[in-house]
Amino acid sequence: MPAADAFENPTPRFFEARRKVFPRRVSGTFRRLKWAIMAVTLLIYYVTPWLRWNRGAFAPSQAVLVDLAHRRFYMFAIEIWPNEFYYVVGLLVMAAVGLFLVTSAVGRAWCGYACPQTVWTDLFVHVERAIEGDRNAQIRLDRAPWGAEKIAKRVAKFLVWLLIAAATGGAWIFYFADAPALAREFMKGSAPFVAYSTVGILTFTTFTLGGLMREQVCIYMCPWPRIQSAMMDEKSLAVTYKHWRGEPRTHGLKRAQAEPGAPAPALVRLAQGEKAGDCIDCGACIAVCPTGIDIREGPQIGCITCGLCIDSCDEIMAKVGREPHLIGYTTEADMRRAAAGEAPVSPLKRLLRMRTIAYFLIWLGVGCGMLFALGTRTHIGMSVLQTRNPLWVRLSDGAIRNTYTVKLSNMEGRARTFVVTLSGIDAALWKEGGARDTAGKSVTITVPADRVAKAQLFVAAPAAGATRSDVRFIATTLDSPPESADDTSYFERPESNR
Repeated sequence: MPAADAFENPTPRFFEARRKVFPRRVSGTFRRLKWAIMAVTLLIYYVTPWLRWNRGAFAPSQAVLVDLAHRRFYMFAIEIWPNEFYYVVGLLVMAAVGLFLVTSAVGRAWCGYACPQTVWTDLFVHVERAIEGDRNAQIRLDRAPWGAEKIAKRVAKFLVWLLIAAATGGAWIFYFADAPALAREFMKGSAPFVAYSTVGILTFTTFTLGGLMREQVCIYMCPWPRIQSAMMDEKSLAVTYKHWRGEPRTHGLKRAQAEPGAPAPALVRLAQGEKAGDCIDCGACIAVCPTGIDIREGPQIGCITCGLCIDSCDEIMAKVGREPHLIGYTTEADMRRAAAGEAPVSPLKRLLRMRTIAYFLIWLGVGCGMLFALGTRTHIGMSVLQTRNPLWVRLSDGAIRNTYTVKLSNMEGRARTFVVTLSGIDAALWKEGGARDTAGKSVTITVPADRVAKAQLFVAAPAAGATRSDVRFIATTLDSPPESADDTSYFERPESNR
């Protein structure tokens, strides 16, 4: 190719530059639903760390607390210890299966209403609209040259965004320490460095993802749109343009002549006498979309099923005197039925199918299993570790002594006394600091409230016997009714005694 042609026909670009999205204000059922969900989710996030819960004098009074220093997780009346991390795993499994269930039943409802990216982006969009105006005003401002008005509005918008982002990061750190105490330390500048760095990182990410990147996170960064295709089928609800009803589109409207005594004239199509669909190609559904897609092009990765295009289209349908829900929540199977003039499947029958039932049963099974485990778990724990150096010691009377480190967990807000006994071996048992001649078959250990006590125990048994014997340590409380916990270990003898 000659050099001149190379400049006239440059290599085509494989990537489209980002087109800025300026969602238009809309009102309707789904917009009100989004307002309600936004208010509830933000209220839960910002207020939860400040809720109090009385656990006694020896435990924190914050209702929800991830206490990393003491390796505890508190959620109201529930206290999770490190050895009970399976409860956290169970919650994560329930969240994942619940997401599968919701997606299978109602599509990307999580993405459209409750996802943190959606909630904070929606909040940032409303702030932007309040400062810069609605869609057309924002477009004009974006295209206008930089001047005093544009700079003032952009600075004001970014400052409000920054305050929201900082509040978001600040609320997060309160989940990991006592909120009132940490707030005072934070304002005085005496909080740990990790608190300031965490707030800084979360402020930056919230400002960037919610304010600057917005729809790019949902379309390019989030993995869930790629996964959801495996969760959905032809019977899953999704926001859909009913092409069988809307096509062919009519490009234009005019006022009809009002009949005498009739209400105000309605808008009718210019294409009189021609077959035309309900869609007038007004672009209202595109203007309100937070990701800037055209729902009429069919299912696409950018659709988060927020339903705003439904509200917008219903407004237009009311103005032109047509039936609502040209865009609506429906399934692919119901679309085919509607196009053929058949009645849609009932919502109950749509939900009660093998996939959703299987997801629900898994979710319910995990939840019931966790509730049962929480209801039947004891509030004590025990672990035994055999001292390996030395493995055994021969006493003056020829008996063999083994040493063990025992940890007893007291998960209640009061001190408790434990009686430790042995099973599986006939031996004497005593604590560190005691004497062999005072040894018996049990020892008593008191554990402070909500603490773990560590004690070194000695076990002495006759030299004659197996080289390795199983031994079980049993800890029983002196409460009424008593609780018990146990752990197994080995009793070692020298090989010459076999």
